[in-house]
Amino acid sequence: QVQLVESGGGLVQPGGSLRLSCAPSEHISDISTMGWYRRAPGKQRELVATIFRSGNTHLPDRMKGRVTISRDIAKNTVYLQMNSLKAEDTADYYCNIVGGTPARNYWGQGTRVTVSS
Repeated sequence: QVQLVESGGGLVQPGGSLRLSCAPSEHISDISTMGWYRRAPGKQRELVATIFRSGNTHLPDRMKGRVTISRDIAKNTVYLQMNSLKAEDTADYYCNIVGGTPARNYWGQGTRVTVSS
């Protein structure tokens, strides 16, 4: 069974940066979307960023200017660059990939980001 492996989380000071990575344990064909979600303590899961097959991206307004999503198609890998981190960015970040034949919705196990001084 394909698993998504996330990395790059950790403790960072306010104003700092982190780059998260996510790659599947096996190649996923025909990927339509790759994205990142997060769940902060006591809150619902929310979208952080999505990148589509076309290469277009979607970021909620609250993420614009601080977050960049990118991918390496050959490696089936999606990245999330986060800058100017704030305490409220503290959350578990989850990778999501939609792809395969038939299409499936894959989720990572989550990587924790803690923004604290």
